[in-house]
Amino acid sequence: MENYSNNGQPFRETLGSIMRNDRRWKPSSSAAVAAAAASSRSLQSSRTSIVMAFLSCLAWLYVAGRLWQDAESRTVLSNLLQKSFGHMPRILTLEDKLATLGCDRMEKKIVETEMELALAKSQGYLGDRMKGNGSAKRFLAVIGVYTGFGSRLNRNVFRGSWMPRGEALKKLEERGVVIRFVIGRSPNRGDSLDRNIDEENRQTKDFLILENHEEAAEELPKKAKYFFSTAIETWDTEFYVKVDDNINLDLNGLIGILESHHGQHGAYLGCMKSGNVINEVGRQWYEPQWWKFGDEKTYFRHASGSLMILSKDLARYININSASLQTYAHDDVSVGSWMIGLETTYIDDTRLCCGSSRQDKVCSVT
Repeated sequence: MENYSNNGQPFRETLGSIMRNDRRWKPSSSAAVAAAAASSRSLQSSRTSIVMAFLSCLAWLYVAGRLWQDAESRTVLSNLLQKSFGHMPRILTLEDKLATLGCDRMEKKIVETEMELALAKSQGYLGDRMKGNGSAKRFLAVIGVYTGFGSRLNRNVFRGSWMPRGEALKKLEERGVVIRFVIGRSPNRGDSLDRNIDEENRQTKDFLILENHEEAAEELPKKAKYFFSTAIETWDTEFYVKVDDNINLDLNGLIGILESHHGQHGAYLGCMKSGNVINEVGRQWYEPQWWKFGDEKTYFRHASGSLMILSKDLARYININSASLQTYAHDDVSVGSWMIGLETTYIDDTRLCCGSSRQDKVCSVT
């Protein structure tokens, strides 16, 4: 087909004109490609956003479901625990058990019986606990001479001087005076120390062995509690005498003093003293509980530990209350502290001062 120009003449396209036309249309084709690419990128971005939104919804639904399941599980577990605790048996007290067994009345009866026993004890009804020589004979005094595992030489010296032995010891008991060496048990029960004392006692029969006391220098204050308690449970006497193992006695002179106080209640005899409380660690006679003795740091009045005498009612008080009695660093101070709250008659007899220069004193330091 021929084309015509404006003047009606046929227009013949040449190769040159065709190439020029192609060059004129090329820019339009590039723009279309660019627009198509942009449209494609926009479509891909929209698709990515939709996918991400969908995944986010799935993740939210998953998390919400797990939270709901956890909450429901906690609720179920909580209900189960509450039901379990509701059916668990409660911890029974001693009173509950006694009530269940019907023993609550029995417990009250036991307490009442213990109180009655303590009252009977305090009034002197010791019954078959009097075991000294198998009789209920009343003695004038029990003299307890403190001794230790390494003091056998001292004991033999006493036995050969002021202290009777053998038949003479029995005759003295017939006069109403009992003398015994007082000792506790070894920290290692049943060792050679205990066996040696048992063997010596089988030969001499002049020991009072404190089975519940551990023999040691630091336990000396407690030894007083065990001595007075054991002695009053063993012999019924008017007086209980404690003597150190470095003291020589004028036995007849001591018996004379005791007889002069016959029938006296609340008697606390000895060489009465007081003195400063030592509060410096390392010094002799150091008192760890020095702060209890006031700002002046002075001991109350008490009998010297070398020789002290208690009447029966005071010794019985120690026996009944031994578990709750406070001890201090020294046995004489400890005994003196127990006497303060009682109706005690303090008898300061200088003849009982073993370190004095009196000619008529009944004791002396070896």
